[in-house]
Parts: sequence; C-alpha cells; structure tokens
Amino acid sequence: MRVSTPEQSSERQLVDVEVDRIFEDRVLDARADRPALRELIEYVRAGDTIVVHSLDRLARNLDDLRSLVREITAKGVTLCFVTENLVFRPSDADPLNNLLLSVLGAFAEFERALIRERQREGIAAAKAAGGHR
Repeated sequence: MRVSTPEQSSERQLVDVEVDRIFEDRVLDARADRPALRELIEYVRAGDTIVVHSLDRLARNLDDLRSLVREITAKGVTLCFVTENLVFRPSDADPLNNLLLSVLGAFAEFERALIRERQREGIAAAKAAGGHR
C-alpha cells in the first residue's frame, strides 16, 4: 500500500482482501525512495501473489509501473490489481493485460500531471491575490 502523506489513511486499500502481510509506504515525493516496496520485492518468492489496490498505488508513472510489473513477474510472482481487475502471472504474457496496463498507467500518469498543474495554478493565483506565501 502507498499513501502520499502521513495524514492520509490507507484503510480503503485492500478492504475485504485477505493478505498474509502488508507492506506500506508513506512518501511525499513521487520519486522518493520506497523502502516498503523494496522490502516487498526482496521478500516475495516464486509462487507468491502480490495484491495491490490500484495501479497508481504501485507506481506514479508508466515507466516505473511497467518496470515493476516485469521485475515482480520475473521472480515468479503473480501481481493482482484489485480496482482494475488485472492479473499478471509470471508464465502468461497476456497481450490484452499488457495493453490495459499501458493505457490505464498512461491515464494515471496524465491525471497526476493535471493535478500538479492545477496545484501550481492555484498557488500562483493565491500569490497574485496576496494570500499565499
């Protein structure tokens, strides 16, 4: 699981999903080191399954998402995304799943870019009005 700020709750992630162990990162920067993710990748073994709430909880950009999916499945580990209902198995290079990963990952990256743009615009407008320092 991943949340972007210490104040955010990860409770909505993996509701009603039974797991053996939870790995959770709380990072402010999209490019920040994610120790729990690294610990998870080192911990899992062939035959294990990783369950993630959604694509954007695993990675913040398409390149990282695709790289992580390849890294995890190369270890013989299955990767399940609950929200998108996508499953990546080590022995199955499903072309449709790969297409959906790319398309949905690109939309998530685009959405994140729009959010950052709106934040910059809001800060600039507040500064112009004298309300933000």
